[in-house]
Amino acid sequence: MRTDDWQLTCETEDFLDRAGDFLRSRPALHTMQLYGVEKLRTSGADAPGAEATLFGTLESEGEVRAAFYTTARGHLWLTPLSADRSATLAAHLAGLGHSPAGVLADRDTAAAFAGAWQRHTGAAAPVPFWRTHLYRLGTLRPPHPRPDGRGRTADGSDRAQVTGWCREFCVEVGEQRSIDLIDAGSWAESRFGDRHFTFWETPDGTPAAMAAATTAVGGMVRVDPVYTPARLRGRGFAGAVTAEVSRAALDAGATDVVLFTDPRNPTSNALYQRLGYERIADFTGYDFPGAASGSGSGA
Repeated sequence: MRTDDWQLTCETEDFLDRAGDFLRSRPALHTMQLYGVEKLRTSGADAPGAEATLFGTLESEGEVRAAFYTTARGHLWLTPLSADRSATLAAHLAGLGHSPAGVLADRDTAAAFAGAWQRHTGAAAPVPFWRTHLYRLGTLRPPHPRPDGRGRTADGSDRAQVTGWCREFCVEVGEQRSIDLIDAGSWAESRFGDRHFTFWETPDGTPAAMAAATTAVGGMVRVDPVYTPARLRGRGFAGAVTAEVSRAALDAGATDVVLFTDPRNPTSNALYQRLGYERIADFTGYDFPGAASGSGSGA
């Protein structure tokens, strides 16, 4: 394979012209690329880190075989690649003087690219910082029995409740960048700023759990985050609100409803499987020592 099979650009529309159909061909697996690039497209030059974004497509025999983009924190978000093609991309980027802060991809691709990057650059060993399971909704199975109460779409009057619970969620999962943005009043710049939130309320109207969904892109909607305050857990509220958000996405025409889970949390993984979510991939993130530092999924 020739290195010039990789077409690089800094223009969002150029990248979407090349890679849009490819990304939409597997919307669940490509959830991060679809959503991340859509945010760049709609925000334009105002998007954080937009001026430094690099896009790439691997083209062979007239078809796109893989794609990537760099996040605001400098990580490459890669679609699945073979080990050989991961090594070729690492060599190509290193030869052009690019220095990504790390890589995010399915487990095998991330490991292959991280190892190749170390070999080609002589950098210190990549540091894993993120692991997750990706689930796609099959047949929705709402919880039974369902806890008393109802789902309610959040509106502007719920802003304090939403931001407060998002901050609590970030504290629990160690997402410091989002905490900093929320504390600074930069809600719109946080990864939650464009989400659509739903509460599960008890019969007296008290919010008991919260879930959010992204806007549909290529028929794909991602549920993120799902949060129940510690004092209210174990009562079925998380399952009820997740089912509520998932059903709303399907009713609005989504073809793929996905979510990420923490592999270290067997309770949430079991819950989503009971609701009809099926595990389709594992993802890993690596930081590259000496490059711009960061943590989190970058989306």
